[in-house]
Amino acid sequence: MEQTTLRMLNEKQTAHMLSVSVAALRRWRREDRGPAFTRCERCVRYDIRAIERFLIDNSSANKKAADSRSAAQREVRDEYATTQR
Repeated sequence: MEQTTLRMLNEKQTAHMLSVSVAALRRWRREDRGPAFTRCERCVRYDIRAIERFLIDNSSANKKAADSRSAAQREVRDEYATTQR
């Protein structure tokens, strides 16, 4: 039987891996975005596999992620154009 090891990272390690600030990770958690996390009491941990899934799901190669970003960008441009008239 093959054993799998669970590799968990703390906020600082995860932020470093994703090249974002710890504050960004916290904001993503509040907004229900970002990689899946586990909370044990006051400790927040990220499974390395969840981080990898998050990166794949949000890759520009992922058409769904690219389309949703494009739609959001169009919405911001349209809103900006409306306020400039």
